[in-house]
Amino acid sequence: MSAQLLCSPRSRSRLSFSGLVVRFFWAVLFALSPLALAEDRYETRAEHDPNGIGTFYMGREIAHVMGHQAAGWLERPERQEEERTDLLIDALKLKPGDMVADIGAGTGYISEKMARRILPGGIVYGVDIQQEMLDLLARKMKLLRVDNVKGVLGTVTDPNLPAGTIDLIIMVDVYHEFDHPFEMTEKMAAALKPGGRLVFVEFRKEDPTVPIKEVHKMSEEQVKKEMAVIPTLEWAETIRTLPQQHIIIFRRK
Repeated sequence: MSAQLLCSPRSRSRLSFSGLVVRFFWAVLFALSPLALAEDRYETRAEHDPNGIGTFYMGREIAHVMGHQAAGWLERPERQEEERTDLLIDALKLKPGDMVADIGAGTGYISEKMARRILPGGIVYGVDIQQEMLDLLARKMKLLRVDNVKGVLGTVTDPNLPAGTIDLIIMVDVYHEFDHPFEMTEKMAAALKPGGRLVFVEFRKEDPTVPIKEVHKMSEEQVKKEMAVIPTLEWAETIRTLPQQHIIIFRRK
């Protein structure tokens, strides 16, 4: 005799109700899971800027990552004049012994300049998700005899930095290319010491004369909006001394 015939109508009703409760429980559990929440953070649009990946975060389209094949652009002779990287390094107020992370370090153009300011005792962690870039970084540091820059292979969600150890994390024209900006920012904030600084250097979207593709620019308002969801960070200051970029600084509480 089947189980269905052995059960009374009332029993079958209770079993059906129990099944609905179980289904509801798992639906709620999934909706609250990190995977579901992560999926809800990002929006995919069919119509988008061809220089972007079609994924949007808080209304901003994420830009394509610059591949290692274009590494020469990072070392272009006119970069110093165009970006005034000397003013940038001065604005960071680095000191000997600082532990610094350069996210999206590429060939080490900025890493090398910071490394000299934090001697003796300081270290720059040059983080990149492309091993080819890290190879170029190591080659350049060896050529320049800079031995306090350490390459770190990160992922699109994690820079692989030790928690609570970093005095300053900088991203020079990099953050807008993160595939997973929320997850990366959470990890970067966790890597900072209390009082440590998270520094965004981005081409100013507010200025239409800046000759950079739109998805590779960021406004100060947008940066602040995206950092507002990270409870351990607070805005400290915005420095406007550079010709085309702003320096937007947050601190870990």
